[in-house]
Amino acid sequence: MESLALPLTQSPEYARTLAALGLSVRCGSSGPTQDPDMRWLVQSRRLPLLGQIDLISRGPVCKTAACPEDWLPLARGQRRTPLLLNAAQEDGQALRAAGFWPVMTAASLAILPLGDNDAMRAAMHQKWRNRLNRTARVPLKITRHPLSGGHWIMRAEALQARTRQYRALPPALIAAYARENPGKALIWEARHNGTAVASIAILLHGPMATWQMGVSLPEGRRLNAMNALLWEAMQYLADKGHRLLDLGILNSDDAPGLIRFKLGTGAKLHRLGGSWLHLGALASIARHLPQRLSA
Repeated sequence: MESLALPLTQSPEYARTLAALGLSVRCGSSGPTQDPDMRWLVQSRRLPLLGQIDLISRGPVCKTAACPEDWLPLARGQRRTPLLLNAAQEDGQALRAAGFWPVMTAASLAILPLGDNDAMRAAMHQKWRNRLNRTARVPLKITRHPLSGGHWIMRAEALQARTRQYRALPPALIAAYARENPGKALIWEARHNGTAVASIAILLHGPMATWQMGVSLPEGRRLNAMNALLWEAMQYLADKGHRLLDLGILNSDDAPGLIRFKLGTGAKLHRLGGSWLHLGALASIARHLPQRLSA
């Protein structure tokens, strides 16, 4: 039977990374370890205003729909700290019935199915495939190697995040992921005439992988280097048995070109379930919220 395709923040690799950084992590499942019916990873953190809080990010993950009132006691145990849930699935009515308070509306992801090369190419939008075809006529040299903290993409990504004002995983966490999970943090780099023009970093975790960062310099954009890099990564991941590639959140604030690039790969839109807070004092009130507030 196929194993669960766990998002990065619910994977054993991510748990191992957080533990190595000294953060408190608890993992659990409702079925046998070899083939869990459901899995959750709970992080314990201290946040402004809320103080100590438990966090489940993009979980729990299960093969079939599960009632929050069933998994909540298992995931929480005897703890009474606030629980912040970034829900993996849309189920507002059930979460409200379990005492969760809506905090933030749902985001959408681009999830790319991986498989046969011909099928992946056929799923691409025509313009995306045309740009990829044009890269075959350009002398791009593409290499793959393990991610290291000294690679230029780490500095370029940090600068890009500040310039475009988006949040990214801290460089220390990414470096720790590479260190604690050998061979599961990879970089693809494109060079033209000996000069680096673009690079991407992908984190591997079970049947799933996550696009973690990508930087294209002006010459790389002119040469459609990102299309070539992602295609190389897609083929490699599919060959290694990965079924899905998470291309990240589609923000309304993103440049339209970035959204078109992600969806042009043939990625499917996947809507998450929003952010919810479970707090003893609010639980009984949350159960009586109007339906429109839990959407």
